[in-house]
Amino acid sequence: MLCKTVTKTCHRTELYHFQDICLRVVSLCNSKSLKEGVCVHSPIIKMGLQDDMYLNNNLLSLYAKCFGVDRAHHFFDEMPYKDVVSWTGILSSYVRNENHEQALRLFDSMLNSSQYPNEFTLSSVLRSCSALGEFDYGTLIQAYMIKNGFNSNPILASALIDLYSKCNCTEEAYTVFECLDGGDTVCWTMMISSLVQAQKWSQALQLYIRMIEKKVPPNEFTFVKLLAASGSLGSSYGKLVHAHMILLGIELNVILKTALVDMYSKCHRMEDAVMVSNQTPERDVFLWTAIISGFIQNTKVKEAIAALSEMVMSGIVPNNFSYSTILNASSSILSLELGEQVHSRVIKAGLEDDISVGNALIDMYMKCSNLIDSALRVFRGMTSPNVITWTSLIAGFAKHGFEEDSFRSFEEMLALGMSPNSFTLSSILGACSTMKSHSQTMKLHGYIIKIKADCNIVVGNALVDAYAGLGMVDEARCVIRKMDHRDAITYTSLATRINQMGYHDRALEIIKYMNKDDVEMDGFSMSSFLSAAAGFGSMKAGMQLHCFSVKSGLGCWLSVSNGLVDLYGKCGCIRDAHRAFGEITEPDVASWNGWMAGLASNGYIASALSAFEDMRLVGVKPDLVTFLLVLFACSHGGLVDLGLEYFHSMKEAHGIAPQLDHYVCLIDLLGRAGQLEEAMGVIKTMPFRPDALIYKTLLSASKLHGNVPLGEDMARQGIDLDPSDPAFYILLANLYDRSGRSDLSEKARRLMRERGLTKNPCQSWMEIRNQIHHFTAEDRSHPQINQIHEKIESLITEFKYRGYLYRDNRDKSYHSEKLAVAFGLLSTPSKAPILIIKNTRICMDCHYFITLVTELVDREIILREGNRVHSFKKGNCSCRGY
Repeated sequence: MLCKTVTKTCHRTELYHFQDICLRVVSLCNSKSLKEGVCVHSPIIKMGLQDDMYLNNNLLSLYAKCFGVDRAHHFFDEMPYKDVVSWTGILSSYVRNENHEQALRLFDSMLNSSQYPNEFTLSSVLRSCSALGEFDYGTLIQAYMIKNGFNSNPILASALIDLYSKCNCTEEAYTVFECLDGGDTVCWTMMISSLVQAQKWSQALQLYIRMIEKKVPPNEFTFVKLLAASGSLGSSYGKLVHAHMILLGIELNVILKTALVDMYSKCHRMEDAVMVSNQTPERDVFLWTAIISGFIQNTKVKEAIAALSEMVMSGIVPNNFSYSTILNASSSILSLELGEQVHSRVIKAGLEDDISVGNALIDMYMKCSNLIDSALRVFRGMTSPNVITWTSLIAGFAKHGFEEDSFRSFEEMLALGMSPNSFTLSSILGACSTMKSHSQTMKLHGYIIKIKADCNIVVGNALVDAYAGLGMVDEARCVIRKMDHRDAITYTSLATRINQMGYHDRALEIIKYMNKDDVEMDGFSMSSFLSAAAGFGSMKAGMQLHCFSVKSGLGCWLSVSNGLVDLYGKCGCIRDAHRAFGEITEPDVASWNGWMAGLASNGYIASALSAFEDMRLVGVKPDLVTFLLVLFACSHGGLVDLGLEYFHSMKEAHGIAPQLDHYVCLIDLLGRAGQLEEAMGVIKTMPFRPDALIYKTLLSASKLHGNVPLGEDMARQGIDLDPSDPAFYILLANLYDRSGRSDLSEKARRLMRERGLTKNPCQSWMEIRNQIHHFTAEDRSHPQINQIHEKIESLITEFKYRGYLYRDNRDKSYHSEKLAVAFGLLSTPSKAPILIIKNTRICMDCHYFITLVTELVDREIILREGNRVHSFKKGNCSCRGY
């Protein structure tokens, strides 16, 4: 129709009138993206107007808009003459099509054709540089801009700021911004966005203040970025930005509502987030998704699901991000049922092929299911898995103990030409650590160096954790020294691993390195250091950490509060542990476990079991650790029947299958009570193969009750299982000693020596005036050893004088705990409690010795052995003989 009209017009008018009509037709179609406009292309050629530059540039734009970049490029190649508008038109069409490499190649060709780019050309080129992260190319463009007087152009300045921001060069971006003469709203907003992206939230808000002072009006996008910064700084900042937005009369549209909901959600103010979302009726899928995400961030999963249902009922169809968010919630609460329900909705919505939903499904099934079949089924159904997909698969295999499959998947991913990201590398390094594979870790480290990923802090932290987890602390420290930047995670990983190795004092030394590196503690590092102080028995360090947690505001972290309960419980300060527990607003299962452990280990058996019942009453579900503590309490309280009742209730009442550790506690419970046949029956009927600890536990019980045949049988089976464990030989020798069979005792010890085994030296240590004092049996290296021995002798003399029934055993006179007690009496104030940590179980002779000491001296002596605390006071011990 249009072509017929044009042809008729040609017959009625002169050529220049036809040219004008063609131009108007093309311009109109261009403005409305009407593909019919290309119908004038043929008449233009017939009338000899194909050399008209203005017509051709408009046609080029129309081809690009309506027929794609390939047809446009074909037309561009046929143009007899090209000017800067022609080159800019084809170049910008490639930029819009996100073919940035071709856009830059075209720009090079343009310069070679002696055409000079204008501000619009340079703006398109800078957009491509930003998308590709082409820092060097961008700096060349900036040099060209300065040379040709474009450096004060606000459009180009905004594009440059965006480029440098995406290349993590915030300082360079700020330099460009400062060179502007005033700048417009877009420039200021772009610079604020750059600071937010660099996580310099305070600077972003300060720049906004300058923006207002310069009387540059902010727009809705300015406030979107400011609200993002406020979400990380706290609700007080967010409220101020919100108030200023209202004060300036900024219209509350759906974009701003989404940003406000996101900010209030991050500040844990969901009531305000919901209130903002209800201020206007306008809602879209992004706002609903932000509301759902906010509920999930604030652990309100039920409300998130209700919001999803309300969203569907309102007629808004959830998108891939909506479903991904709910699936992530399923992963966080380990709800397989919820995840499967969402999966069915995903299938109904036809989104099972979406990459983000597929990734969330794999992650959910790997985390929530005991099997990996469902996750593998989702993975195999994905047409184009990306790096996140592979990372979820690799991490999932590692979590389920299939480390070899993790490595195979990693190698398959590399074979497909896909580059791993920092999370892929950290996941596979985690698998190396779990496998305890030195060679795989070092091989992977070499690969990381080769691809230059070692400068990434996430990868660096994963390397530190992997090496430290393998006991290669020197290598971990070497990685830390070579890292460009270190954060709290770096040092927390190292401290946690060193703490797990039992070197608690070395873990505490990490604090000095953090301070030297100006790295601030967070809640995780604080709880790790509190654990180290608890393990080492350093009340001084623990109390200093407690003070710092209060000053720094870290005390509000649940992990820190739990760490304080653990610290005071292990150091025998049960009142302080109770106070720390009472200050927790909403104790979780770890909080209750810590409190119960403190009570049980300090001999408050009834209180520990009462705490278990209180925990159930407030609705906190017990876990595997909870029942270990309950069985421990019953064992050390002699409550056999109650312990058996709790053990059987695990599966029957709580749906928790007892693990091997629970059977160890059950055998200990029966063994301590003298029910050795029943304990043996448990070993024969339990669904696990006995390990060395099982045999050692029953061997200890046999020694306690003098059952030589059973003890010999347990020792024999234990040695067959682990012939390099000296504990079996020592326990058996002690059993013979107690039964009056010194010949067999000597034979057991001789056999141990012949096999090259040695007993770990019994050590005790205590902290006095910021100095740690170590004691080993028969060791005379302490500078005050003579006074210590004299003190022990004087105490024994006093026992005899008072008529105490104490037999002085010369072989045990200078055990490490006795040395520590004597030193404590000599070196601490007369009324101060004495805290001693011992690496092995206290012997009966030393236990009786310390009991008598507290009858002589009005002092509390606290001695911790492993996970048990003995509190001696006025001739009594908190263990009451159990």
